[in-house]
Amino acid sequence: MTEQEEQDLRIALAQLKEEHRDLDTAILAIEQTPSPDHLQIKRLKKRKLYLRDRIREIDDQLFPDIIA
Repeated sequence: MTEQEEQDLRIALAQLKEEHRDLDTAILAIEQTPSPDHLQIKRLKKRKLYLRDRIREIDDQLFPDIIA
């Protein structure tokens, strides 16, 4: 992996983590409303799971498990 590719992955990782945190905040805000939109909560949680998986993929690329 080139230095530029690694830099790009680190930037993408930071953006994904930020979006993941933002979704936490959004989900909590919706859940605290008098009549929460359960469909929207479900969609946000699904997006959050996708982000978690993508974050893991990028982490694995940046920090591979090397068994010595």
